[in-house]
Amino acid sequence: MGPNKKLDVPVYDLSAVRGIWEVRVKKYRTRQKKEQQRVENSALARRPAGRGTSGLEGPDLPAGRRSLAGEFPHSQGKGTGSVMCEGTVLQDFPRELQWTTYLQEWHVRRTRIRQLPDFLALFTQLTVLEIPRNLIADLPPQIGKLAALRRLNVGYNRLSKVPPELGDCEKLERLELAGNLSLSELPFELSSLKQLVHLDISENRFASIPICALRMSRLQLLDLSNNQLSDLPQDMDRLQELSTLFVHHNSLSYLPVCLANISSLQMVVASGDALTCVPTKLCNDPEIKEQEVKDGSEKEFMEAYISTLKDRDTVPFSTTKVSISCLL
Repeated sequence: MGPNKKLDVPVYDLSAVRGIWEVRVKKYRTRQKKEQQRVENSALARRPAGRGTSGLEGPDLPAGRRSLAGEFPHSQGKGTGSVMCEGTVLQDFPRELQWTTYLQEWHVRRTRIRQLPDFLALFTQLTVLEIPRNLIADLPPQIGKLAALRRLNVGYNRLSKVPPELGDCEKLERLELAGNLSLSELPFELSSLKQLVHLDISENRFASIPICALRMSRLQLLDLSNNQLSDLPQDMDRLQELSTLFVHHNSLSYLPVCLANISSLQMVVASGDALTCVPTKLCNDPEIKEQEVKDGSEKEFMEAYISTLKDRDTVPFSTTKVSISCLL
């Protein structure tokens, strides 16, 4: 810098700057206080007095990264009514979880958990139990104590059987057991699930439709795809509220005439290679959307399937008849 150059030095009223930062500091402290209160009241940080603090992480962790017993690194409380965990190496439920019996929802997936905890029966307020894609081999009989349960998803685990006590969960509305591979039957006691509207037992080893399923009088969606069915029972019209039926990727050669008697039926999805007989009334009914899947046409089918059922919770309303085929 030359000797004739001037150095311009900005001059500010520091009291004004101080005022701005005091406001910011105040807001920051308020946010910190609210965050601490939220953590203390959350499902992942609450613990009863006198139980000690071992394994329970406090508010020094970033929001959304609370740790339960140091083993839920990706768990997150949704309000104070649920616990969530996904994609961890967790192998068991932490014992500290038993002190949070006020929980209404569990969402635990993609872990290495092999069994549900022995204190499960304490969660009498639980309405949602979402535990898909783990390594769970058995459902304990205590699951029947969850009287408030409305939704159960144990898809893509390692179940080979379902306990009859599940039939005691009479408020259950949605049951998903897809992809357990060794599952081939359901206990008759599940006939008590009169509120069930959604049953998914796809991708298993069912050789016939479970008798209990035909007694679920309010059933609206039944997914039996990717099993070992060779026929459908002639009394399927017992399901008078059924609107959507998936039976593709089985060994069916015909669809029973009784399906045409189900006035609520709006969609039937079946595989076409072995299917040689479909009731004429079923084909001509403008209220029924029929999708036929042939081997080798998986891509075309999935496009039609996704466009029709973008949300599996909804029932399709289209009355356009669609037939899909692919010649190799």
